[in-house]
Amino acid sequence: MSHDGGESDAGSAGSAGRAADADTGVDSGEGGARADSGSAVGGGAGATLEAGAGGSDSNGGECASRFATSVESFTAGPGPTTGQNDLPDIVLGPPKGGGASVGSTDVATLGNGGTITLGFAPSRIVDRPGPDFIVFENPFDVGGDPNKPFAELATVEVSDDGQTFHAFPCTATAYPYGSCAGWHPVFANADTNSIDPTDPRVAGGDAFDLADLGVNEARFVRITDRVDQTGTAGTFDLDAISIVHEHAACP
Repeated sequence: MSHDGGESDAGSAGSAGRAADADTGVDSGEGGARADSGSAVGGGAGATLEAGAGGSDSNGGECASRFATSVESFTAGPGPTTGQNDLPDIVLGPPKGGGASVGSTDVATLGNGGTITLGFAPSRIVDRPGPDFIVFENPFDVGGDPNKPFAELATVEVSDDGQTFHAFPCTATAYPYGSCAGWHPVFANADTNSIDPTDPRVAGGDAFDLADLGVNEARFVRITDRVDQTGTAGTFDLDAISIVHEHAACP
């Protein structure tokens, strides 16, 4: 949910019961986030954030973070600019979800077709049984009905080297939204509750399993807003990304 009128949903894609359209996609990096030089700017299409901007270990200690630690690149699409002036910090560290009925405002809007790449150094995401990482947006269930999420969809991709990305296919246009991010509420909130933001059973958000792509580990996650989704439900708002497996996080 952006201050500019767009509200959004975070969706889990890596759990059991994932929609059948989750066939593997691979992207060699073209058309993705640009690591342009320059400073972060908020306000509109084409705004870019330089590679590697930001990036303290938000959980303290060497290789202790279970959350994104850097914004490697960001290219804004047209539309709302909520939170873009607060990059990179606003998308690093744990999520600040609003629950089933209220979307968080602690987010950065990508804009229509916008894209952002986050890094996890010195940690990494490693494939283990079940979901391996969670993407948090700012969703809510319309009228409290979990079958009617206010969805703002995005494609999620992973990479080990920052060059070759592998995509979880985001092709659905109606509920349920399969392997897209942006359609399940976020319950974990570091400011207001003790819900574990790395536990996909309780945290909410979009849980993804590297095994679905045949990928063993990843050090970068790229999120790209669905350009075909427009209007108030057309721009993905990123809150945070977490690593699920504690003992898999360190190199």
